[in-house]
Amino acid sequence: MRYFETIFLEDANEFIAGLDLKIIRKIFYNIDIAEQTNDPKLFKKLQNDIWEFRTKYAKLQIRLLAFWDKTDKKETLVIATHGLIKKIDKVPAKEIDRAIRLRDKYFENKQKK
Repeated sequence: MRYFETIFLEDANEFIAGLDLKIIRKIFYNIDIAEQTNDPKLFKKLQNDIWEFRTKYAKLQIRLLAFWDKTDKKETLVIATHGLIKKIDKVPAKEIDRAIRLRDKYFENKQKK
């Protein structure tokens, strides 16, 4: 059973496309597991309704920031905004701010349709 479905915004797709194929496979494997298990090691709330998909690969900490879209009354969707490779323990505030801006833009565009 899937708890949610994940959709990727353009920035997230561009980030993923620039990674090594083995890292990409690990990211999608972890997202698949997170969708089925709700494991906080793989998918965790940060702040301001921004969440992160977490992947560790060869000492790299890869993060895809995301938010929930529950507006269509169908399966809850999680939209991945963009990604980063962390060098410190905390996700930098500017990355969370970027995710918030992308989320706001997403909902503005959705209302226009």
